[in-house]
Amino acid sequence: MSDSKELTVAQKKLGNFAPKLVQLTDDVLFGDVWKREELSPRDRSLITVSSLITGGNTEQLKSHLNLAKQNGLSEEELIEVITHLAFYAGWAKAMSAMTVAKEVFLKEK
Repeated sequence: MSDSKELTVAQKKLGNFAPKLVQLTDDVLFGDVWKREELSPRDRSLITVSSLITGGNTEQLKSHLNLAKQNGLSEEELIEVITHLAFYAGWAKAMSAMTVAKEVFLKEK
């Protein structure tokens, strides 16, 4: 697992239940792939949020919407992404994603 003192999101969610998956998430996905310079963190967040919406993966969407905001995307831009994807990913997926976004964004206010 990661060497940092504070637990990562993966460590908090899966801890010792799935240590290899946590280690791969922390070290490979976020420690390597997300650090590559060919795409900015903002672009990676935009791609990831779009992919999660398209796949209907709202469980992971919560944390990635927050990460997207940290990486420079505004709430308005993220709402527009969801609206745009309604026509490509499907209405039900967009409505589910918008419900998650509303919950995430209103919780912060």
